[in-house]
Amino acid sequence: MTEVNTAPHPGDGPPDGPPRPGGWTRFVTARPRLSLLVALVLTALAVLAGSGVADHLGSGGWEDPAAESTHATKALEREFPGSQPNLLLLVDSGRASVDDPAVAAAARGLTARLAGEKGVTGVGSYWQAAPSAAGALRAKDGHEALIAARITGDENAMGRTLDRLAPRYRGTHGPVTVKVGGAVAVRHEMQTIIKEDLTRAEMIALPITLVLLVMVFGSAIAALLPLGIGIVAILGTNAALRGLTTFTDVSVFALNLTTALGLGLAIDYALFIVRRYREELSTGADPLTAVGTTLRTAGRTVLFSALTVAVSLAAMMVFPQYFLRSFAYAGIAVVLLAAAAALILLPAALVLLGHRVNSLDLRRLFRRDSGDAREQGAAWSRTAGLVMRRAPLFALGTTALLVILGLPFLGVKFGTADDRQLPSGAESHVVQQHIRDGFPGSPGGGLEVLAEGRATGAQYTAYKQRVAALPEVVRVDGPLVEGDTAYFTVQPRGEAVDDAAQRLVGDLRSVKAPFATEVTGTAAVLVDSKHAIAERLPWAGAFIAVVTLLLVFLLTGSVLIPLQAVVLNALSLTAMFGAVVWVFQDGHLSGALGFTGSGSIETTLPVLMFCVAFGLSMDYGVFLLSRVKEEYDRTGDHDAAVRHGLRRTGGLITAAAVILAVVMVAIGTSRVTNTKMLGLGIALAVLMDAMVVRSLLVPAIMRLTGRATWWAPAPLRRFHRRFGLSEGEAPAAPAEERETARV
Repeated sequence: MTEVNTAPHPGDGPPDGPPRPGGWTRFVTARPRLSLLVALVLTALAVLAGSGVADHLGSGGWEDPAAESTHATKALEREFPGSQPNLLLLVDSGRASVDDPAVAAAARGLTARLAGEKGVTGVGSYWQAAPSAAGALRAKDGHEALIAARITGDENAMGRTLDRLAPRYRGTHGPVTVKVGGAVAVRHEMQTIIKEDLTRAEMIALPITLVLLVMVFGSAIAALLPLGIGIVAILGTNAALRGLTTFTDVSVFALNLTTALGLGLAIDYALFIVRRYREELSTGADPLTAVGTTLRTAGRTVLFSALTVAVSLAAMMVFPQYFLRSFAYAGIAVVLLAAAAALILLPAALVLLGHRVNSLDLRRLFRRDSGDAREQGAAWSRTAGLVMRRAPLFALGTTALLVILGLPFLGVKFGTADDRQLPSGAESHVVQQHIRDGFPGSPGGGLEVLAEGRATGAQYTAYKQRVAALPEVVRVDGPLVEGDTAYFTVQPRGEAVDDAAQRLVGDLRSVKAPFATEVTGTAAVLVDSKHAIAERLPWAGAFIAVVTLLLVFLLTGSVLIPLQAVVLNALSLTAMFGAVVWVFQDGHLSGALGFTGSGSIETTLPVLMFCVAFGLSMDYGVFLLSRVKEEYDRTGDHDAAVRHGLRRTGGLITAAAVILAVVMVAIGTSRVTNTKMLGLGIALAVLMDAMVVRSLLVPAIMRLTGRATWWAPAPLRRFHRRFGLSEGEAPAAPAEERETARV
């Protein structure tokens, strides 16, 4: 049997008397008032730099910029703007027919006015279309028809143009009533709703979070510190995102992650540091010494935790879609800023507050007795003891539960984000739903084939016949020719992005032609997006796994614990993925939660949710493992170390998870389905990780692996001794256990 070396290393024991502040402690506490003043000035500058950031963010980014469909879309926009309408005016003639002379005259007048607007091109309508194409622009009941156009420019320019045009065309015009829809209206309305919902989420989350922090800390003074750190991180990240918009596209959805992680992680880190600081004060240490010890212990763990979360979020940089990359930008910025604020500003504030950090204990108003400090965390110690005595039962039971909860994900269907992300009463959603339900062939949902290269009319005709013969094709229109470039419109059977439409994309790309062809359209964009994600997903997964294994090894010095961490963290996410499919794809609870089910999950969202939830799971895992490792180094007793670690961190992790879940649920109140899914899904993942995986599964697995948990070959042990990072000083002789502070 390989011996596990737990002996202390020479020179690692604490010096006699209180330890002198180290270099980092001296740096952050030498001028605490100056540090806080500089932070206040920088925060004020961040407010100015980040003001109006939402107006510079985009609402797209789901497509692969290097894909065939993207190239074809840009070429069609350039050569045939009428082929890519992004603005639709739904003209309702009431009880009259759309062919009524008065209705037709009013509609033609609207079409002519729209064609004369600045920033609008490719205007057409049912009343001007050729007979072969007019049928798709007229509702089956004959009382609605469409005017289609394209607004030019980038997303922000299109939004400004829509703001100018919509009031002019929306409403009643003689015998007709007009509603505004189309892709540009959907994106713009989504962007507006997200900004409104984010403000509401902050108004919900902040007061509830403050109440929970007061309940956790007792002291109102201590409770305000995490909120301050979170606000600094959020404002700083907004400024960083505003700067990034001058160089690259950034998604408006990233603002939700900024708020959630800014508050959640700042609270996590501040909880950990303030709790350790108060623990040191309770032993009789003076404030400066307590801060020094806190930074050498909890501070190291916070830094380590921030790195693990940032690594998980950085994996999204592998993907080409700027929707995913935006979350990497926002997430990395807010994690690093939250950690920096917790490690620089918070120690300065603690030095100035000293013992006053415990002031204004509001819990005294609601309790008769403070209780014995020795009992703090005792319930977690008893839980750990119970779990470890029946480790096989808890290991198998919790694993089976998590696997069962994840089974619905086996039936996942991937789709695109469309108007059904919006509330049912949103104007652009109403227009698109009318088109889906009442118009033949789903206008705007067809596929376009770009043909480049010189060709004769006979060659175009032969190609069109081969395409029309494909089993999933209803109709082929075109070609429309401009020089050596032409395009065909292919109308598939069924929905625009169902399985048949996606198969048709592959069939079209396989049809032989005497000219170069590229296929685009909603289904083609989805196919290319799925391909891009599938191609890069193994690289992202490998990046997360390898870096996580390395970081956890540096923390623990163990070969087995990093493997356990990766597997158990991934297992903790199964409930989230199962719930996402069961609720948001299959539509269960859609009425209670207030969303319209589309029957699919947007392709990039599971990747985003995995990276965020995995990082947060590692955050809690580091908190637990750091205290287990500290106690194991001190005593060499594996089982006692596990019980001690859960006793010291169980309440902390649960409190942090509940507070973060509150923030995510506030985000989940959004009226945009993707944001609702992100918020509620991650809230569930965080709670499952804290209450099931950290409380039950981890202690059970560590009991089963026993002392072998800490094994590493000699070369790796030497590597860890030189480069490793752990919470706490290396042990000297066992000391009497200090009881947990009030958290």
